[in-house]
Amino acid sequence: MAAESEPRTVHTEETSLQEEKGCPETSEICQVTKDCPSNPHEFVEGGLTGWATAFGAFLVQFCGVGYTASFGVYQDFYTQHYLINETSSAISWIGSTSAFLLLSVGLMSGSLHDRGYFYHLMITGSLLQSLSLFLLSLSKPNQYYQIFFSQGLGLGISFGLTCIPSMAVIPHHFRRRRTLVMTFIAIGASLGAIIHPIMLNNLLNGPLGFANGVRVSAGLISFFLLTACLCMRTRLDPPATPVNYIVASRKCVRDVPFVLMMTAGFLFQIGFYYPLFFFQLDSIKHGISVDFSFYSLVILNGSNCLGRFTSGFIASFTGVPELMIMSSFSCGVLIFGMIGLSSLASVVVLGVVYGYVAGVCNALGTPLIALLTPDLSELGARMGICLFALGGYYDYFNGTPICGALLTTNYIWWIPSVFSGIGSLAGTMLFTIMRYKFLRKQRVQMDVLPLDNQAVEVEP
Repeated sequence: MAAESEPRTVHTEETSLQEEKGCPETSEICQVTKDCPSNPHEFVEGGLTGWATAFGAFLVQFCGVGYTASFGVYQDFYTQHYLINETSSAISWIGSTSAFLLLSVGLMSGSLHDRGYFYHLMITGSLLQSLSLFLLSLSKPNQYYQIFFSQGLGLGISFGLTCIPSMAVIPHHFRRRRTLVMTFIAIGASLGAIIHPIMLNNLLNGPLGFANGVRVSAGLISFFLLTACLCMRTRLDPPATPVNYIVASRKCVRDVPFVLMMTAGFLFQIGFYYPLFFFQLDSIKHGISVDFSFYSLVILNGSNCLGRFTSGFIASFTGVPELMIMSSFSCGVLIFGMIGLSSLASVVVLGVVYGYVAGVCNALGTPLIALLTPDLSELGARMGICLFALGGYYDYFNGTPICGALLTTNYIWWIPSVFSGIGSLAGTMLFTIMRYKFLRKQRVQMDVLPLDNQAVEVEP
């Protein structure tokens, strides 16, 4: 009886050794997750289908987020040639609406993806994006409502339908290489932000003109999206009980560091998109060569791609919150520096440096959300909630349009620069407070946890 009443451990050394050697079928964890590396049929790492899906997601990001980041070309063209009767503020509403819908519709498309509607979302979004671009080519000069409905609403909704599902399907095919593959896909957005401005500047301002130039762009994007839809495949069945966003939202509200992070990002993005929308126009209005100014956004977005790529290496030494504070502070200072933009050298320096630190900020968003999420099973829900909050009405519906209104028709550049710089630095201040609260919360948790690391025992 004494032997029978002896306590037993939940994880014995024998079972731990067995799991390390091959995760056998007797392991409860292996049976539940069906993700045992010893059985290749349970989880195929990549393969032809997986890499084809990754390539399709790369094309979706290239055509979606990459095209959104190229709105500065349209801002310049509309202001000077196509919508000359409209203010810079009114024109920037087109790009702001499109960017806002990319994130807000993504909240809905992410939920539908979890319920098994991946193919419906991809096909509908791709068809809508192609249709919206062809409708944009039919819009007439000084017909603001035609451009707003096709480019602002149509493209924004189509981007939102395809962006998040194209990323959410990657865990179906990759486990060990998941981070590497997602980095590859994210570069598609940066590459699109480099190629689209070059193409659009030469098409819109070339012999083809606006209508035919947009049609060429629409044809290329339609071909890429068709290729993406043919390449991408799902592998896993949708979960039986999708994450409840209402419950996850209630937990977020009680998490002080997470709320501070969302508020900081909300304020930071007030000025973050000001250079992306007005950098090319600013360069031209300061007497820089038009041919060179067409490549100002290319310089900025090329440096942005480099910032995204190197951010992970730097964060491994500095820490994610610390690097976010440094990069957001640098962005705020450089936005103030746009007041002094007056020469070709200043365009190059500001484009390279701002693009790099902005790329670092972009890349750190998801790791920061993951760091502040105590229960990783809610990571997808928190990402959707956070992206929706950061794409709020003030950032996209007021941030850049207010900058356009402050710019006025006389192009007083220092006023929107000061406004944007103050907003970004205010976000940096809250990022700093967030870090303090997060570290304090970690210390409290460490004090509560037991000092020993012994196995948990249960009575039979």
